[in-house]
Amino acid sequence: MAILEVKGLHVHYGVIHALKGIDFTVSKGEIVTILGANGAGKSTTLRAISGLIPVSKGQIVFTRQDLKQIPAHQIVGLGLGQVPEGRRIFAGMTVEENLLLGAYRRKDKGGIRRDLADIYNLFPRLLERKKQLGGSLSGGEQQMLAMGRGLISKPKL
Repeated sequence: MAILEVKGLHVHYGVIHALKGIDFTVSKGEIVTILGANGAGKSTTLRAISGLIPVSKGQIVFTRQDLKQIPAHQIVGLGLGQVPEGRRIFAGMTVEENLLLGAYRRKDKGGIRRDLADIYNLFPRLLERKKQLGGSLSGGEQQMLAMGRGLISKPKL
């Protein structure tokens, strides 16, 4: 069963036709990679799916819902997660505060604590640095932090 279907996706930046008829499907449990050269439209595709840029034409269906008219913050609430390139952590907040921001839509406090422990098991360096400011971490540690923040949101995709 498809969790995400992208059909005939077109995106324009002004007069620039950035995406021209992109089609792909992601099934539950499947791992899919979007590959391409610089400027090929990888980031544009992800931004369109996430609702961060308008779609000119085509269809994006996530868990049987058409995403074209849904705002980005509601798309996140549906379970579509994304870890942006460039890490984009909150430098003035601690590692643990950064991680907990990823769970801001969740209500299950016990589940959040269990998942936080799982993330610390996955990335033990973050446990060592949980009270340290995010901006003081190395680049690799910041990437771990960004990944952990994405995982604690419990995305479906």
